Amino acid sequence: MANFFSKLFKKDKEKEEEILGQQEEQLSDEEIEAMLAEEMNETPLETEQQEEPAGVLGEETGDEPAEELEEVSDEERYEEPFEELSEEASEEEPEEPEEPEEPEEQQEGKTSFFSRLKEGLFKTRKNITEKINDVLLNFKSVDEELFEELEEILITADVGVATTMQILDSLRRRTKEQSIKDPMSVKELLKQEITQIMGTDAGNIGQHSPEIILIIGVNGVGKTTSIGKIANRLKKSGKKVIIAAADTFRAAAIDQLEIWGKRAGVEVIKHQEGADPAAVIFDAINSAKSKKADVLICDTAGRLHNKKNLMEELRKIFKVIEREYPEAHRETLLVLDATTGQNAISQAKIFKEVADITGLILTKLDGTAKGGIIIAIKSELAIPVKLIGVGEKVNDLQDFDPQAFAEALFAE
Repeated sequence: MANFFSKLFKKDKEKEEEILGQQEEQLSDEEIEAMLAEEMNETPLETEQQEEPAGVLGEETGDEPAEELEEVSDEERYEEPFEELSEEASEEEPEEPEEPEEPEEQQEGKTSFFSRLKEGLFKTRKNITEKINDVLLNFKSVDEELFEELEEILITADVGVATTMQILDSLRRRTKEQSIKDPMSVKELLKQEITQIMGTDAGNIGQHSPEIILIIGVNGVGKTTSIGKIANRLKKSGKKVIIAAADTFRAAAIDQLEIWGKRAGVEVIKHQEGADPAAVIFDAINSAKSKKADVLICDTAGRLHNKKNLMEELRKIFKVIEREYPEAHRETLLVLDATTGQNAISQAKIFKEVADITGLILTKLDGTAKGGIIIAIKSELAIPVKLIGVGEKVNDLQDFDPQAFAEALFAE
């Protein structure tokens, strides 16, 4: 019995040892696999840590290179080149719209009148000259159909029906007399007709001493701006200038003139808002006399031509000037907005009944494609255009040269 148990115990022990041996062998295999797995995982990490810093830094490895690698991020790698490109693009963008003439003018330091006029008439020139060129190129002979096409172009450019008929009648007669067969030759004749209508130079303002310049017109045409620009140019030419702020009806009109006066270094005579405009003119005339001013520029309230009380106020101002300043050379300039087209002619006709208009200031000529209105005004009203506005800069209000206008209008 004892032997049986001893044998049984011995068998169980042997069996237990065998099981334990198998488990040890199994554990050793798992450990080996785990070790192999760890070695496989750790090997590429070590090579990355050794190779990447060596490629970037060329020396050290470890944590420090990893931090330096994080600093060189994709954003930093691509952000700077993009900034450089954007800066280069921004520097090149303003150069694209520049015309070939501009660098030459900048080198000269002064933009010529003809160049400014040509630029200011860009929209009108495109509306008239380019369309005329297209029509003339499409015709092989000079006939009535050609004249009808030209008639449409001139009328749509606000040259006016009466003025257009006058121009075309002359073209028909001259082409017949000269036996002109080439349609492109009609363009030169048209240019000559417009030059003849515009007449000769009307003479510059500010050439007399003493001189009083009265600025009239409806609201919004640019009277205050024109006064400031005239004062600036006369001041620079050596004239002693005084401005009379006689527009006492419109809010902030006096303040605007004061700003222009400070810019130009010109004295502004003013009263309170709502004061009698004729009284302002009276005080300004006395100041001009005592200070021996060369030119007195008088602003007036923007008035609609159908407002009888305001037109009567204008007559009152004229009486004060005639009584108090008879020795001064007088200019009465009507300011018209070129963008209003045929309405500008209606305004001029009404103002002509009230005032002896000696000249016109045509503003915003650069902002319209219907600059032909200047031809209609000269033809129908027989009032000389003395100043034209071809831009917003101070020097863009220029003396009007009829010959230069015709040249710029048909310039290529």
